Amino acid sequence: MSEPTELTEPTEPTSLADRAAELDAADPLAPLRDRFLLDDGVYLDGNSLGALPAGVPDRVADVVRRQWGELRIRSWGESGWWTAPERIGDRIAPLVGAAPGQIVVGDSTSVNVFKALVAAVRMAREAGAETAGGSGGTGGGEGRDEILVDASTFPTDGYIAASAARMTGCAVRPVAPHEVPAALSPRTAAVLLNHVDYRTGRLHDLPSLTAAVHAAGAYAVWDLCHSAGALPVGLDEHGVALAVGCTYKFLNGGPGSPAFLYVRADLQERFDSPLPGWNSHAEPFGMRPDYEPAKGAVRGRVGTPDILSLLALEAALDVWEGVSVEAVRAKSLALTDFFLECVAAHVPAGRVESVTPAAQERGSQVALRCADAGEVMERLIARGVVGDFRDPDILRFGFTPLYVGFADAERAARVLGEVLTGS
Repeated sequence: MSEPTELTEPTEPTSLADRAAELDAADPLAPLRDRFLLDDGVYLDGNSLGALPAGVPDRVADVVRRQWGELRIRSWGESGWWTAPERIGDRIAPLVGAAPGQIVVGDSTSVNVFKALVAAVRMAREAGAETAGGSGGTGGGEGRDEILVDASTFPTDGYIAASAARMTGCAVRPVAPHEVPAALSPRTAAVLLNHVDYRTGRLHDLPSLTAAVHAAGAYAVWDLCHSAGALPVGLDEHGVALAVGCTYKFLNGGPGSPAFLYVRADLQERFDSPLPGWNSHAEPFGMRPDYEPAKGAVRGRVGTPDILSLLALEAALDVWEGVSVEAVRAKSLALTDFFLECVAAHVPAGRVESVTPAAQERGSQVALRCADAGEVMERLIARGVVGDFRDPDILRFGFTPLYVGFADAERAARVLGEVLTGS
């Protein structure tokens, strides 16, 4: 496990602006910026809320005025409302390395974490769960009464894990992600992990951790909120069983846009959701009193889809046309490296400390420790550089390569230096 990135030796500030211009001119993703509605500032908070794609307003207007206003209920069929959760799931699938038919979109990340965790415990306890993760692991059964949770997880994931544990009669044990292999035991039913740490931007080792969890006969549930749309995930390639993620960060789906749930194809018949709703019924309009789950990813649905948000997300995903996640990752690493170089040049020595790891263990954000971070971020925002603050002392800067350029990175670091020196 690498240490946080050390800030490099200062470079001449004037040369940094020139280099930024050269890097932007050579950037093959630079034209994608025109696919978004942006102002003259520097927006580095796409890891909290992505910028507005230019095509969304007109599409949403059509949904409201024509599909809802004119077609009304006919739009469930004629406008494809009913199948939107799976259709949009299939559009997200290639961005996280999944084949079609394994992702359903709907509900919040929290709700999907709950579904996935409870289902993971139930599957781990099934008779004959010796090959739970598909990797020849050791036994399941009622002895599996423990859920391991990323000790540094986003608070809601911890709350949901505690609730899922009460429901299933499990205990929750927080562990650091790198300690998971040693913490696994015949008691472990499920492990809830973040692909990227929301505070520091550390990227955790999804392939090896997934393999270790599955070899122990348990299930890994991955939270992809800070990696979906930012870097290659490889869900199918690495045999991930269950994953969830939001769509309003690097996927730019809009505030509160619905989350997604991934259930690996060979596990879908065993996926036992703790929230069986009429939308996931095999005969949703049969109105039968007994529940029979639908086949495939549909069984991850619960209630009536939130159509306005879903279709805004569908329009937002158009910005990915012709874009590879690998190209996005390459630019992300270049941007964050360049930003750290600019910080070293523009910020007084010792004033901030990077807590973000080196390139290959980094997501698409940079976190700087700063004693008066809250006040500093307010002053940055007042000057048009928008990042965010995490209590007690973290400045977070999210880099969305679809619309952030190298000149943005240099300007953000320069303004940060000016704020910290009072100039």
